[in-house]
Amino acid sequence: MHTDSPEERFVAGAAFVTDPAHRGPLTLRSTRVHNGIYLLAFEEAPDRTAAEGLRGINLLAAADELVEDDAWYEEDLLGFDVVLEDGTAVGTVKGLESREVQDLLVVDGVDGYDVLLPFVEEIVPEVDEDERRIVVTPPPGLLELGRPSEAPDDVAEEA
Repeated sequence: MHTDSPEERFVAGAAFVTDPAHRGPLTLRSTRVHNGIYLLAFEEAPDRTAAEGLRGINLLAAADELVEDDAWYEEDLLGFDVVLEDGTAVGTVKGLESREVQDLLVVDGVDGYDVLLPFVEEIVPEVDEDERRIVVTPPPGLLELGRPSEAPDDVAEEA
């Protein structure tokens, strides 16, 4: 489970639907953090052997269970057009990568290369759900990061 609010989601007594569904639901018994990783104990796994059996199971929670004013979910943004403030097309949203510090908007760029944009207000000031459009204001050079550089013709000929 990816969440911006683990302190609110991971409370004793919380029940989680699972993927695969036949492994749940799971009821949270306790939570502790070790080296920045949340370790969860469930009522349905009373010992270490039972806990090992839960590896690879995903915990699911409805998006509306915890209202976050500025929260966006990948499925909400897929296919949105991404444009600069002047209307120049950047591409189409093809994903949202959850990261520890900030999420990254993954854009299928108009020139055939993926563009990764930090999903922060300074770079993504507008998300228009009605128009299915995202306006971005990237700093100079951000849209070109990760693209292969082309060597000038005279350098390539010398090699």
